Amino acid sequence: MTLLARLDRLPLSRPHYVLLLIGGLGYTFDGMDSAVVAFLLPSAQEAWGLSNGQLGIIGSATPFGFLFGATVAGLLGDRIGRKKVMMYALAFYAVFSVVAALAPNYEVFLGARVLAGAGAGAESAIIAPFLSEFVPAKRRGWFIGALAGFFSFGFVMAALIGRFVVPTFDDGWRIAQVITALPILMLLWWRRSLPESPRFLLQQGRTAEAEAVVADLERRVEKATGQALPPVPEAAAAPAVKTPKVNLISALRFLWSPAMAKRTAVIWLVWFVITFSYYGFFSWIPTLLVQRGITVTKSFEFSIIIYLAQIPGYFSAAWLSERMDRKNTIALYLAGSAVSAFWLSQMDTPVMITIAGAVLSFFLNGTYAGVYSYTPEVFPTWIRATGTGLSSAFGRVGSILAPTIIGLSAASLGFAGVFGLTTAVLVAGVVCVVVFGLSTAGRSLEELTETTTEEAAR
Repeated sequence: MTLLARLDRLPLSRPHYVLLLIGGLGYTFDGMDSAVVAFLLPSAQEAWGLSNGQLGIIGSATPFGFLFGATVAGLLGDRIGRKKVMMYALAFYAVFSVVAALAPNYEVFLGARVLAGAGAGAESAIIAPFLSEFVPAKRRGWFIGALAGFFSFGFVMAALIGRFVVPTFDDGWRIAQVITALPILMLLWWRRSLPESPRFLLQQGRTAEAEAVVADLERRVEKATGQALPPVPEAAAAPAVKTPKVNLISALRFLWSPAMAKRTAVIWLVWFVITFSYYGFFSWIPTLLVQRGITVTKSFEFSIIIYLAQIPGYFSAAWLSERMDRKNTIALYLAGSAVSAFWLSQMDTPVMITIAGAVLSFFLNGTYAGVYSYTPEVFPTWIRATGTGLSSAFGRVGSILAPTIIGLSAASLGFAGVFGLTTAVLVAGVVCVVVFGLSTAGRSLEELTETTTEEAAR
């Protein structure tokens, strides 16, 4: 329709970059929360005399929370709005991060970590589909890829906190969690700066509100660029399709309908593959470094190097996403991950493990940039948040299983076997994307999804 054509023809400019910063800061703290746990475990073990089994449960707490948070966020985002879910999720996450910091015992700490993970997972699942609905098709791949790149800053911050805050203060592990709760201050900015998605508003029949959002964005873009806006292209009329009310049952029925099943299967598999490989790698690399004869402090320093490799991984993939299509970018970086995992399996010195690990980190995170861009594009507006949330949640199953599966593999297969297994999983992802993936670059969200919605509604 004309309103969306007006939105899509806007050049990327300062108002869009403000949205990128707002969403990016959310991802920074999500990444920091998920990564900082590894640096808290030794202190928690010492404080409460925990067994290795109890430590393992703490390590799984955040992924469990992420799984449920991502599922609920998607469903709520398609019912009450993207902006509300994004803000409530941030507040929920920050509150329970403080509860975890003040926890008097293991049980309270574990419960708070699960709930903080749920808040972070909810926010993580909603940001990409929310902001993808503001961005013109020709720049969407770069924008969402760059948005996901902010995760890397969070991982680097977590590594720095683990190295310089946790061991420096008596209660450094508690202080670290208070630091992760600081984004609660961003709510004051978000409440004033964030508009609701005009695509969501239109889907809800709130046309006047959508018009106001688009008109305001047009004014700000025109002011930022100092030029007249491009003419509005003639828009094709959107088909009148009655969409069901979104709940878990109706969502799953639509996502696995004949019109959507292939898209859903590809997205879910890719999310599982990349999350399994990513968490399997990052949960084990400090331990593997220690087993190769270096100190825990040095292993943290090597981990910072590996985390830093995430940054060019994300942003290079964001740049490529618009030049070689999202599915081809994902396949390229998955293939690079597979080769890097095999290379890592052949290394036996700390320095070479760190170098190979940094290259693997580069490609794994580049894959994530492509996946975060790709996922919202394949689902229609009325179920975009739910589809993205369920895809992310399914990926979290991989993050929950990976430490256990890789731990058992390490015992029976050794270091080489661990990353040989990771290589096989990544190769399966490459084949799936190349053969069955959908090309999305340069196509509007409506062009990509209207047909499937119409077919599924018949």
